[in-house]
Amino acid sequence: MIKKFNHLKQKYSWLKYIGNRYVLILLFFSIWMLFLDNYSYLDHRFLDKQIDELESNKKYYQEEIIKDSKNIKLLKNPNQVEKFAREKYYMKKDSEDIFIIEYEDNSIKK
Repeated sequence: MIKKFNHLKQKYSWLKYIGNRYVLILLFFSIWMLFLDNYSYLDHRFLDKQIDELESNKKYYQEEIIKDSKNIKLLKNPNQVEKFAREKYYMKKDSEDIFIIEYEDNSIKK
C-alpha cells in the first residue's frame, strides 16, 4: 500500500503535499470549521442575512410608529377626525353625495 502511494507521489508531485500530516490536519480543520461546526461559515452567512432583514424591518416599523404617532396627535382635534373619516373611509353627511374619481394611472392593472 505504501509502495503504491510512493509510486503515485512520484507520478503526481502535488500528492506529496496532500500526504503531509500537517496539511491533512489543516484540511480537516478547515472543512470542519466551514461546513460541519455549529458556528460554521454557512450558518453565519444565513444568520447575517436574517439580521439584515430584521434590521430593515425594525427601521420600517419605527418609521411607521412615528407616522402613526403624528396621526394620533392630529386626530385629537375634532375637525381633523372628520377630515380623516371623510378621506380614508369615504364617510359623508346625510345631505351629501360623494363622487370618487379614479385615474387610469391609479387603477390596478390585471
